[in-house]
Amino acid sequence: MIEFSNWRHVFKLDPEKPIDDDQLEQICESGTDAIIVGGTLGVTFDNTLDLMSRIRRYAVPCMLEVSNLQAIVPGFDGYFIPIVLNASNPDVIFAPHVEALSSLGSYIHWDDIVAEGYLVFNPDSAVAEVTSARAISSQAEAKAYVQTATKLCRLPIVYIEYSGTYGDPQMVEACKTALDEGHLMYGGGITDASQAREMAAIADTVVVGNIIYDSLEQALFTVAAVKETERRF
Repeated sequence: MIEFSNWRHVFKLDPEKPIDDDQLEQICESGTDAIIVGGTLGVTFDNTLDLMSRIRRYAVPCMLEVSNLQAIVPGFDGYFIPIVLNASNPDVIFAPHVEALSSLGSYIHWDDIVAEGYLVFNPDSAVAEVTSARAISSQAEAKAYVQTATKLCRLPIVYIEYSGTYGDPQMVEACKTALDEGHLMYGGGITDASQAREMAAIADTVVVGNIIYDSLEQALFTVAAVKETERRF
């Protein structure tokens, strides 16, 4: 199984968004602990395969976060399987997973699979729309979701997804304090080193995505910012 427990900083690349070879080299050689390939809309087999093959020139670990069956590409170091815990559309919670296993189950190397309990906090994001995500209105409710993920479902990762907007550190902290086993990932809205440090003091892993396409320089600054920050929990 891919060893993610020591990852502090991860870049997430969207196959639908263009990135040239020089930019990709800077990302892969930045000192980040891993690259996650994934997105919500416009992710296809072809653009996922193309991005993976370009990342494979470098030694950095590369994971696919599976968002649809058509975009499952062999050759990644491992595969993150999101389970959106606060989805109100039941067809996106387990139905896609059952469909995938019905057709692909005999081909799966289970040591390469890691399930993520996703909590979607940004109601205006594409993932919230696709999953009809329920709003999480309080820290107590957030903690209960985290305990559902780790205590009842035994999921190894809880992913706090703010998807395009910077999250509430107190809400993220509440999630972390509820997590006495498992690994907390934070992703969403990080635009500079200061925000990266703030979340790195709380979360086990900080995932940096959109800023790559808006300001590569700021994205690169987040690597050292995260790795130099000690967790408070």
